[in-house]
Amino acid sequence: MVFRSNAEKNFTPDDIKATIKEQNIKFIRLQFVDINGQVKNMALPSDQIDRILNNEIMLDGSSIKGFRSIETSDMYFYPDLNTFCILPWRTRENGKVARLICDIYNPDGTPFDGCPRNNLKRVLNEAKSMGYEMNVGPECEFFLFKRDADGVPTSRTHDYAGYYDVGPEDLGEDIRGEMVTVLQEMGFEIEASHHEVAEGQHEIDFKYADALTTADNVVTFKVAVKAIAAKYDLHATFMPKPIFGVNGSGMHTNISLFKDGRNAFLDENKPLKLSDTALYAIGGVLKSVKSITALCNPTVNSYKRLVPGYEAPVYLAWSAANRSALVRVPAKRGNATRIELRSPDPSANPYLAFAAILSSALDGIKNQIEPPAAVDQNIYQLTDKEKKKLKIDSLPGSLNEAIEYLEKSIVAKEALGEHIFNEFICAKKIEWDDFRVCVTPWETDRYLGKF
Repeated sequence: MVFRSNAEKNFTPDDIKATIKEQNIKFIRLQFVDINGQVKNMALPSDQIDRILNNEIMLDGSSIKGFRSIETSDMYFYPDLNTFCILPWRTRENGKVARLICDIYNPDGTPFDGCPRNNLKRVLNEAKSMGYEMNVGPECEFFLFKRDADGVPTSRTHDYAGYYDVGPEDLGEDIRGEMVTVLQEMGFEIEASHHEVAEGQHEIDFKYADALTTADNVVTFKVAVKAIAAKYDLHATFMPKPIFGVNGSGMHTNISLFKDGRNAFLDENKPLKLSDTALYAIGGVLKSVKSITALCNPTVNSYKRLVPGYEAPVYLAWSAANRSALVRVPAKRGNATRIELRSPDPSANPYLAFAAILSSALDGIKNQIEPPAAVDQNIYQLTDKEKKKLKIDSLPGSLNEAIEYLEKSIVAKEALGEHIFNEFICAKKIEWDDFRVCVTPWETDRYLGKF
């Protein structure tokens, strides 16, 4: 049997067992994420594959952020066979390592409602009940930083190149090339890779897919990029704004809805060839975006990126071309018709962010929420008076403000379910309080000698 990539999505237990034998796979990693989107895993010898495939492997849910209390901590891994994949960077002469992405289940065999992947499946099923399937295409940016003599990441960039630069200025060409090769071996269809605007900043774009596959791909992408960077004694970070004064890293998120096999956002007879469904989806996203910002931009640092002047959209508007608007409609039509939400950043848990964006779009469709008039001006150059006249609002300016909007949102609560909604807010309030009481270098530099 020849090893097949997970992109084919048709693995059976027999396929997996045969591949383990033929590829000399010694370990299987059972992978999942917590509510913050942090990748977790348990490694088992491959001779445990029958127990793995029979959903017999347990975990302690009380030790995972946002999962269970110690009294109800027993939980089970339910692997998704279609995510079976060899980890190329873990290949050794004495054997290989593969992974399976898992859903987390309760002991009674029901899906755990605090599992972000289960939750996204639930929202996707709601969309399916309305006849819709969601495709997502993210654009993930990241920085490469040097490590110090002890291997600790620094904030010194790997190069001093800029947008679309080439070698020798772009020192990341070979590293990005290896990242692309590894991702292709794992089943990704890579569309482009290039140096980004800021020094040491890079982007690798992979093809869109259904929302669940894309969320899986985002977390896999982060793990792979970090692993390859480490081979070069570098640190890859998806921190939204690691350096003051330069562009931060975003995760522009392109979404489309399909119905009966056709793009529901396309209507050749409408202005801009956008259907009413597309316009209602835009209306729903713009209505709820302040309430879901804490999910799309979930860290204190996220809001250092969401400021005017660094190409990060902060103004609640939409346009068919204008990149200063929060929601943009790229020019391509046909099955590629889509809307691009430009505010998310790569620190977001993709399972939660995609669920929230989809729920907002569905709310717009169900309630026929008309979007405001498109704005084709450069919003960054408008005065406050001009923005007020055009009724252009702004995203929350801090994590604390974003949490306040989230707490009041019916759409967000429905998107997350009660368990994740409460646990996420609790975790983020703790994070904000930790930041609020922290004394930063900025404060000591500014005040220590003055007072």
